[in-house]
Amino acid sequence: KLIFDKPEDGVRKIVLATNMAETSITINDVVFVVDCGKAKETSYDALNNTPCLLPSWISKASARQRKGRAGRVQSGECYHLYPRCVHDAFADYQLPELLRTPLQSLCLQIKSLQLGSISDFLSKALQPPEPLSVQNAIEYLKMIGALDESENLTVLGRNLSTLPVEPKLGKMLIYGAMFNCLDPMLTIVAGLSVRDPFLMPFDKKDLAESAKAQFSGREFSDHVALYRAFEGWREAERKQSGYEYCWRNFLSTQTLRAIDSLKKQFLYLLKDIGLVETVDNCNKWSHDEHLIRALICAGLFPGICSVVNKERSISLKTMEDGPVLLHSNSVNAQEAKIRFPWLVFNEKVKVNSVFLRDSTGVSDSVVLLFGGHISRGGIDGHMKMLGGYLEFFMKPELAATYLSLKSELDELLQKKLLNPKMNIEECHDELLTAVRLLVSEDQCEGRFVYGRQIPTPSRKPEKDIQSGIRKGSNDNAKSLLQTLLGRAGHEPPSYKTKPLKNNKFRSTVTFNGLDFAGGPWGSKKDAEKDAAAEALRWLTGDNQSSEETVDYMSTLLKKSKKKQSNSPARWR
Repeated sequence: KLIFDKPEDGVRKIVLATNMAETSITINDVVFVVDCGKAKETSYDALNNTPCLLPSWISKASARQRKGRAGRVQSGECYHLYPRCVHDAFADYQLPELLRTPLQSLCLQIKSLQLGSISDFLSKALQPPEPLSVQNAIEYLKMIGALDESENLTVLGRNLSTLPVEPKLGKMLIYGAMFNCLDPMLTIVAGLSVRDPFLMPFDKKDLAESAKAQFSGREFSDHVALYRAFEGWREAERKQSGYEYCWRNFLSTQTLRAIDSLKKQFLYLLKDIGLVETVDNCNKWSHDEHLIRALICAGLFPGICSVVNKERSISLKTMEDGPVLLHSNSVNAQEAKIRFPWLVFNEKVKVNSVFLRDSTGVSDSVVLLFGGHISRGGIDGHMKMLGGYLEFFMKPELAATYLSLKSELDELLQKKLLNPKMNIEECHDELLTAVRLLVSEDQCEGRFVYGRQIPTPSRKPEKDIQSGIRKGSNDNAKSLLQTLLGRAGHEPPSYKTKPLKNNKFRSTVTFNGLDFAGGPWGSKKDAEKDAAAEALRWLTGDNQSSEETVDYMSTLLKKSKKKQSNSPARWR
C-alpha cells in the first residue's frame, strides 16, 4: 500500500515492480519508468517434464505496457535498458498459455467432452503444443488411473473431470471421501488451490518460519502444517480471536477465508457426484494423521523424490531431474535430517535449480500401498515402481502380502467409485484396518531397501555359471549395492575389470576406500556382479537381520574410514 502514498517534500519515491505493474496497477505520481526488458515467466520443459520460472525477454506488447506506466496523469519518460535491435527481435505477444504449461487438466476435459483423440484435437490449435508435452500429459493421466491404455476415461477419470482442480488434487478429494478422512483433504486441496496462507515478511522471515514449523511439529509435512494452521484459525474464529491468531502466526486472514469458502464448494461437488451423503459419516478417520499422509501420497504420486541423509546435508533426487532442492518456505527445508525415505510434493519448478514446494515425508508402506503400479524385480522379494526408479527388497512372503493388499485395495476403490453408496467400512473392515495399521506403524527409514534377499558370490565352475545367472544368484547385486550405499549417504561404487589369461575377467569394486575382488567370470558384466555380491556379503553380515543391516553397514564403513586414514592397505 505504500506505493500509493505521496512522499514527503524533498524525498523521491522509487517503486520496484514485477511485470504485474504492466496492466494491474496505476500509480498516479510516476514520472520515470526504467524497463529492464526482462520478466520471470512460467514455461514448461517437456523433455524433463518440469515447469520452469526463468528470466526471459518480454514481448513488444509488454514493452508498450511498461512504457505506458509513465505519464498517466502528467508528462513522463521511459528508459528501455536494451538496444533497439534487441527490441526488434522481441515476439509481438507473449506465448499462449497452451504452449507454456502442463496439459493434464486440459487433456482430461477433452476426453470428458468426447472430443476424440487428445493428440488429434490439440494438433488443430492455432499454435499446437509440442507432441512431447501432450504425450507427457497422457502418460500422467494413465499413471494416476484417470485414463486406460486406450486413452478412454476410467470411472476415476470421469469423477476427476467434474472437479475444478488439478487431477492430483481431485484424486485427494475423492480418496478422502472414500476413506472417511474428508475434512483434512478438503482443507489441504483448498489450501493448494489458492496462494500460500503462510506469510513470509522480508524483515521477519525467521519468526515466520518458526511459526510454520510449530504447526508441522516435526511431522515433516507442509500439508499437515497447513491443515493444523487452518484448524487453529477456525477454533480462534469461534472464540472471536481470528485476527489475533493470524497476526501472531504470520497467516493471511483473507487466504484462510478463501480456503473456507472453497471447502464448501468442493463438498457440494462431492455430494453432487454421490461420494458424500453426510459430512459426519465421511470424517470418522479425520484425526488419523498417518492416514492423512497416505492420502496425500495417493494424490501427489508420481511427484516423489528419494531422501538420503548425509552427515552434513540431505540429498534429494527425482526420477526426471536428478538432484533437487527444497523451497526455502518448506518446513522440511529447515530440517537437518528427514526420517522418511521419500518425500511426495505438490509442485516442482526450475529456477536456477529445481525446487520442490509443499512436500510431505512418507514411508515405504505408504508408497507401496498408495503409490502407482508395482512390478516384480529379478528375484523374489524385489519390487519396482516407476520403471525401476523406486526399488524395494524384502522377504518374498512379505512382498506377496503387499502385492495382495495393493491389489485388494485397488479393487475396493474401483467398486466404491462404481457404487458410491457402498459402505466400505462395513464390507471390507479387515482390509482397511490392515492398511491403517501398516501406514501408522511403518516408521522405519526405508527398511525394505535393505532386504535380506542379497545374492552371495558364486565360486561355481564355468559350466554352472549360466544356470546360476538364470536363477538370479547375482543379477541384482550391483543395483542393490548402489542403493544400499546411497541410502547410507555414501558415493556410488566404481568398478575396475581386468582380463585374465584364460579369457576370463576379474572385477574389483571400490567404495569408501575399500576394494572387493570377485572371482573369474566369462564376461565383464558377470565379473562386476560377482564383485558387488562379494561386497554385499561383507557389508550386510551373514547373520544380520534386515532391521540390523543399516547399523551394521554404517559401523563397518566408519571402521573402514579409520583404517583408510591410518594405513594404505586395501580390503580384499
